Amino acid sequence: MKYRRFGKTEERIPVISCGGMRFQESWKSGDPVSDASQRNLEACVRHAFELGVNHFETARGYGTSEYQLGKILPTMPRNEIIVQTKVGPESDPAQFVANFELSMELLGLDHVELFAIHGVNNEECYEDTLRCLDYALAWKKQGRIKSLGFSTHGPTDVIVKTIALDVFDYVNLHWYYIFQDNWPAVVEANKRDMGVFIISPNDKGGLLYKPTPKFTELCAPYHPMVFNGLFCLSRPEVHTLSCGVAKPEDFDIHVETGELSDRAAELVAPVVKRLDEEMERALGKEWLETWYLGLPEWEDTPANINIPTILRLRNLVLAFEMVEYGKMRYNLLGNGGHWFPGRNAAKLGEVDLSDCLRGARHAARIPALIAETHGLLSGEEVKRLQRN
Repeated sequence: MKYRRFGKTEERIPVISCGGMRFQESWKSGDPVSDASQRNLEACVRHAFELGVNHFETARGYGTSEYQLGKILPTMPRNEIIVQTKVGPESDPAQFVANFELSMELLGLDHVELFAIHGVNNEECYEDTLRCLDYALAWKKQGRIKSLGFSTHGPTDVIVKTIALDVFDYVNLHWYYIFQDNWPAVVEANKRDMGVFIISPNDKGGLLYKPTPKFTELCAPYHPMVFNGLFCLSRPEVHTLSCGVAKPEDFDIHVETGELSDRAAELVAPVVKRLDEEMERALGKEWLETWYLGLPEWEDTPANINIPTILRLRNLVLAFEMVEYGKMRYNLLGNGGHWFPGRNAAKLGEVDLSDCLRGARHAARIPALIAETHGLLSGEEVKRLQRN
């Protein structure tokens, strides 16, 4: 496994991290854990460690993950593993403190190398973070956490604003081939020597563990997960990718990403060119370069229809046939809270978008394109999995 310096945390971190949100028994904390589930999780952890993946990442919101990891992590060589957990900010800091104490109790550890305030996703979460920050900084001073970070699914401006507080050592964020909007936040983090941890490159990055035939062909000779990982790691500003696994052998394909990471920029260049050309062929150069101009935020749109997200999903369906991915994300709109805000176009026929689209480059076309996307992707509601 290859390693990178994780910014000013000074951790030598593997370029592939073990994400702890796919191998747990349940998404509900406190649920019973079967022997079979525990054996599988421990086998995943041991196999990761054998491969050189010594960074284990979880969260208070990942159901039974902390409890199950707490059965094995304390038995491992403590100075050879990097443990990260995350706790969401609260309007009442006492609840934030209680959640942290529960996390530490479940993990069975007296300290963690990395602790993140989980889900700085909007202005309200940002304000809650400010309320909780002194407690996290005190834990750092006490040695209960070695480095303090934050995780985010929020818009770039909120991420940059949080980075600008200049109190965090690292950030967990989304950035990968199909979603590159957060690059300015990566640059800002790098200016402050912060570690950069990429969230969910394989799931939110396009459901790449079951990729479409077209995307697979375009990524050849690499598996789409390997391509996407190398795309992220081609930038030295990026340090590690969260790769959640359900069984030990799921790590094996990520080993290839790690092994090739030193040549990432060279290897992904022709694939990126091929993918970009297909996007342009499928969508047209003018649309590809201008579709997002002047679009309103979901809060400023009647019925809170998330127009930018809907059009982005349409682009991916037309260019790469990512219908299953599109349905997963589209039908989460309205159920994702601040983790995936806004709504889909179910109420499009009941609203007038003309005012909110007044400044949009393609205002005349957009209502019909949204209706078309609703027809392609609408279906059963999708619920966000995370539970406390």
